[in-house]
Amino acid sequence: MNTQFPAERILLGPGPSPVPSRVLRALGAPTLGHLDPQYLTIMDEVCEMLRQVFRTKNALTFPVSGTGMAGMECIATNLIEPGDEVIVCVNGVFGGRMKDVMERCGATVHAVEAAWGDVIELDQIAAALDQHPKTKLVGIVHAETSTGAHQPLEGFADLVHSKGALLVVDAVTSLGGHELKVDEWGIDAIYSGTQKCLSCPPGLAPVSFGDRALAIMDARKTKVQSWYLDVSMLRKYYTGGGGGRVYHHTAPINMTYALHEALNIVLEEGLDARIARHEKMHLRLRAGLEAMGISYIPKRSLHSLNCISIPAGADDAGTRKRLLEEYGIEIGSGLGVMAGKAWRIGLMGHGSTARNVDLVLTALREVLK
Repeated sequence: MNTQFPAERILLGPGPSPVPSRVLRALGAPTLGHLDPQYLTIMDEVCEMLRQVFRTKNALTFPVSGTGMAGMECIATNLIEPGDEVIVCVNGVFGGRMKDVMERCGATVHAVEAAWGDVIELDQIAAALDQHPKTKLVGIVHAETSTGAHQPLEGFADLVHSKGALLVVDAVTSLGGHELKVDEWGIDAIYSGTQKCLSCPPGLAPVSFGDRALAIMDARKTKVQSWYLDVSMLRKYYTGGGGGRVYHHTAPINMTYALHEALNIVLEEGLDARIARHEKMHLRLRAGLEAMGISYIPKRSLHSLNCISIPAGADDAGTRKRLLEEYGIEIGSGLGVMAGKAWRIGLMGHGSTARNVDLVLTALREVLK
């Protein structure tokens, strides 16, 4: 393979998703300085569009430099101090990763667990909060990419806030493709990634902090352990304030251009229409797979990430290899306890189309013959 010109793939795995040509062209715009007035205008527009996509009025909404996991670390390092108690919901790889990250921040983490493919029930969290009254925050994954499980969030904040804790949400695989209402649902801090339903290259992690989260950060007794992700400094760059913009680190200028264009595309389509499209394509794929005798693993499936059982007798790696080599289609393997048992088909953002659904169904039928 000529590594200067990699082959184009149809990205129907767990991410990244296909990137529109408009977004790729935006990457090639002239690089500016990170304090150039033109760039600051573009960055401010990105932050405002992110508020619209998150459905929030949070002033501190911005893209962290780094992929989705930088967003997870940013939330954790800023809200947690050594010795804090937190509850983390674990029903897949990314709930487990959130637990790991928060433990690395010095927290005592109480895990609320569900079987992989299941969702966390409200009464499980209620019981954990009663058992651990000093809990500072509850972390939960809205879209568990490893299992395709779609976690309901309505009503969770009321319970968590009644115990004086914050609600922290991982929305890496749902932002821009699933219903997500930060303010209405009472979410205090949330993070995502650009490379899933926003159909932007990986490299930025949108985050948003509400007033409760800001109050916790302002009351810290210790320095944030990560200099790079310290929001007490980053907010002076992203929001400015009376003292003007304060340099922190060189922002990824051209990636900000790309996200600006990707968010433009989202809002041009309309958030409600985009969410409806993801649901429609999920149902189209689901009908085709079930007609082939292939079943879904999660009881409550994401529209953006379809986690299915590998049919009996099918060659896991061999099937994925043939899809890639013969059809140029990438789908994902199973993660963790689902390795060798599941395939993950992403229908995210620009890739969530009838053409791609019908193509992957046809290719799978041929390969599975």
